[in-house]
Amino acid sequence: MKADDLLVISPTKAFTCADCGTTEAELMRLEDDAPHCLECVDLDHLVFLPSGNTALTRRARKASTLSAVVVRWSRARKRYERQGVLVEPPALELAEEQCLADEDVRARQRERARGKREVEDVSFQQRMAAEIARLFPNCSADRAEEIAKHAGTRSSGRVGRSAAGRALEESAVTLAVVASIRHLDTPYDELLMAGVPRAEARQRIRAQVDEVLDQWRGPH
Repeated sequence: MKADDLLVISPTKAFTCADCGTTEAELMRLEDDAPHCLECVDLDHLVFLPSGNTALTRRARKASTLSAVVVRWSRARKRYERQGVLVEPPALELAEEQCLADEDVRARQRERARGKREVEDVSFQQRMAAEIARLFPNCSADRAEEIAKHAGTRSSGRVGRSAAGRALEESAVTLAVVASIRHLDTPYDELLMAGVPRAEARQRIRAQVDEVLDQWRGPH
């Protein structure tokens, strides 16, 4: 709170307005050390905006000719703590419209970013498929695309999304191809399901993997 903020108190117990004598008011302002209800201090036309939305509060206060900060005494912390602000209704309505417009803008930005990421993924997968075709010319185009799509899926944690994979380094591309062969062209998965330790299972099917790699590479 700023030193020149107009303060309104949300009391912890009922009070009696020093002017009109009401005991039913929920908020008060101290003037000459005496409590006054908002009607008596000409603040009753303002509406309460709870704390929590910084952008909405900032805009509402900026648009409001008259505003006040609402505070409440905290027994635990031994100090007044901010509860929200009082602003003019038109100012709050304007601020809400502006924040909704901002949200629409952010939503459109998120949608464009998502679309861009999807395009980037497709572009990356296409380049990866082309690199697979270059390294393994006898690998079918459909299989190369399948491997690239699987390995290059965003946030998958697969080799295609590693730094080396994104750079399309030969070692990373080859690892993606080996992973595909291991699962689709050998009994590797069956060995794992049978309880064979992963290292042993890989050792058992290594010759089959190498054979397919040689076939896909073609004549040396």
